[in-house]
Amino acid sequence: MRGGTSKGVFFRLQDLPEPCQVPGEARDKLLLRVIGSPDPYEKQIDGLGNATSSTSKTVILAAPTQPDHDVDYLFGQVSIDKPFVDWSGNCGNLTAAVGAFAINGGFVAKDRIPDNGICTVRIWQANIQKTIVAHVPITNGEVQETGDFELDGVTFPAAEVKIEFMDPADGEGAMFPTGNLVDDLEVPGVGSLKATMINAGIPTIFVNAEDIGYKGTELQNDINSDPKALAMFETIRAHGAVKMGLIKDVAEAANRQHTPKVAFVAKPVDYVSSSGKQINAADINVLVRALSMGKLHHAMMGTAAVAIATASAIPGTLVNLAAGGGDRTEVTFGHPSGTLGVGAEAKEVNGQWTATKAIMSRSARIIMEGWVRVPGDCF
Repeated sequence: MRGGTSKGVFFRLQDLPEPCQVPGEARDKLLLRVIGSPDPYEKQIDGLGNATSSTSKTVILAAPTQPDHDVDYLFGQVSIDKPFVDWSGNCGNLTAAVGAFAINGGFVAKDRIPDNGICTVRIWQANIQKTIVAHVPITNGEVQETGDFELDGVTFPAAEVKIEFMDPADGEGAMFPTGNLVDDLEVPGVGSLKATMINAGIPTIFVNAEDIGYKGTELQNDINSDPKALAMFETIRAHGAVKMGLIKDVAEAANRQHTPKVAFVAKPVDYVSSSGKQINAADINVLVRALSMGKLHHAMMGTAAVAIATASAIPGTLVNLAAGGGDRTEVTFGHPSGTLGVGAEAKEVNGQWTATKAIMSRSARIIMEGWVRVPGDCF
């Protein structure tokens, strides 16, 4: 399925081979083989992956383990060139497809699906232990996929799916793990960088574009064709992960590619997106570029968009300051493929910032369904 600007292989838990219905080596080996990893050529020719962080993804849906939910959603980010599946975070883009799959896969009770209108799907995100609500359009009793909603980074218009990420901050309430809205992050070979490190949607490290020699208007090739730049961002990510308490040593970052994300922000300026579309500074509040699995993302990860929305709503963060500062509940940011509007509600209670929800719109559709073949001895 395509969900937002990502694509992934979706399974119902009960349809997996029995050894793979529980977490562990057998499940990981199966998903790696399905996607075509590990591939030293980084092409995933022998699998369903498309050799980018946006398309090397797997989803397992199961009956809900939490009351008042319709489905459990487990996300696995499959490494392209290494033999591991990262279960440490969520995929916000594919969340848009989870609601539709839950309806089509029989997880949502029929009496909750209208003949026409919106079906509210209550999702338990098992990786991060959070509730997500998807509002899926229904026509004649079936999921509506076609429509006129356009999403920069996706070629064709489709039906709009509204997503609400409830209480998106870290489960222990540590939205800012260091206790600060802005930290001085010491990065060997780079220097001391101002950084906002936030746990909302997905752990994310924000730095100022100008502090690392960028404008915030960069496209994929500007970053991904530069090995030194990629190494710099990975070093920033590793040291930020230690400061956020996600790992104890920078060496552990190599086996935790999915989280945290690293992004850079800047004040709005005019630029041309990867599709050739003119983006005007007057139409956006802030510029954001984010890396996923070691490469600049072609648009924006959904979970990182939640982090952007939440950080922009909190006065004093680097995202908020780049967006002009002050109180705000909505922000439109420019990314390599175009723009995206997101919203968030945050409040300060006893000196601690919390977020009640973040909101965005995506679209989704089934690309194919059937059987995927793997060698019998792969797991």
